[in-house]
Parts: sequence; structure tokens; C-alpha cells
Amino acid sequence: MFVITLTYTAPIEDVDALMPEHLEWLDRHYAAGALVASGRRVPRTGGVILARAADRDALDALLAEDPFRREGVATYDVVEFAPTRTAPGLEGLLPVV
Repeated sequence: MFVITLTYTAPIEDVDALMPEHLEWLDRHYAAGALVASGRRVPRTGGVILARAADRDALDALLAEDPFRREGVATYDVVEFAPTRTAPGLEGLLPVV
């Protein structure tokens, strides 16, 4: 499991211009089961994504497709973690043993 924080590096107008394409990218990867949650940071300086991927290389390939990365309007910080506990209803986030 990965937590990705995006930090905008361009004016918000440049980010907003790419938002429809970014949302399509998110939808595609939600449908494929790679994304678990996402949303804007508060204040709006970037975003946060919770993702599943086989490994870091697979995640990097997925992130390379994001229009925000392609156009250089955001930087990405990635933290990999192995969930061992969840709140009730979120057990699907745990790895299958």
C-alpha cells in the first residue's frame, strides 16, 4: 500500500486546466482497483492518494501517466506501508495472507 502526497509546483490555473484529464486518470485507476482513496489537501496545495500496487516500480509506472506529473505541475512524495490493522469496514485494505 502506498500513500502519495502531491504538491503543486505551478499556478493553480495551470493545475485546474489539467483537472479534467487528471480526474479521468483517477477514474481509470479506480476502475482497475489500483486506487483506494484520493482528495485535495487543505489548504489546496496539492492532493493525497492512497494506492495499491504490486511494487514501487508498478506504482511509478502508474504515476507517470498522471497528467499532473506529465506536465510538471506537481511533485510526488511516496510512502510505502504494510497495513496490519483497520477500522471496521476497511478490512479489504489488509493484505491477503
